[in-house]
Amino acid sequence: QVQLVESGGGSVQAGDSLTLSCAVSGHTFNAYAVAWFRQAPEQEREFVASISYGGGSIYYSASVQGRFTASRENAKNMAYLQMNNLKPEDTAIYFCASGRFTIAPMNLPLEKYIYWGQGTQVTVAG
Repeated sequence: QVQLVESGGGSVQAGDSLTLSCAVSGHTFNAYAVAWFRQAPEQEREFVASISYGGGSIYYSASVQGRFTASRENAKNMAYLQMNNLKPEDTAIYFCASGRFTIAPMNLPLEKYIYWGQGTQVTVAG
């Protein structure tokens, strides 16, 4: 059974930093890409970032480019999202997700992501 568990969310002030973690089990972690999504209240889930199976291809949405950094440690079955210079508009529930693909460009259909974590709340006060 594949499980993804996010952690590291919290309430911060604008300009602060947070690092989200995604622990993956039951999945050949080092063979597949991992992505981060977020969903704010009454909004659709949106792509934030993704990292390919080996870490060589990383994609970011325009809204987080230059502020967020996706990384992974295959030996630990972990993925991370370092978030710097947080803004109130970054407030959302953040999810990590994966599926049976090695690279995850921004336009990869959402239905391809068959494994999801439960999400972790990030709240940024202005």
